[in-house]
Amino acid sequence: MIHRPNSKLFVITMIAGFALAVFALSFTQAFAATTTTATSSTSALTKPLLAIAAAIAIAGGLIGTGNAQQGIGAAGMGIIAEKPEKFGQVLFFFVIPETLWIIGFVLGIILLLGIL
Repeated sequence: MIHRPNSKLFVITMIAGFALAVFALSFTQAFAATTTTATSSTSALTKPLLAIAAAIAIAGGLIGTGNAQQGIGAAGMGIIAEKPEKFGQVLFFFVIPETLWIIGFVLGIILLLGIL
């Protein structure tokens, strides 16, 4: 059986990515109003680009996590249906991809706050 991606899921993911980009831009504009004069020497184009980069980092982490958990969850349900005692192992493997969105979120915050 050939696996075809769900087009509704793809559209929802793209809408969520766009919403993250809008959130990042609004967060950056709100944060820029409270910055000191030391950081105001950056160009006017740098902050929106950092916001877009942060949104891409966060959305990429979320999309990657969803894609990874899709296959793991399907296989895990089959394993648990046959051997319920394997629930702990399946849960462990299902949670491992969560580090992708955590890394994307941390990278997005680093970009937005200008830590590096």
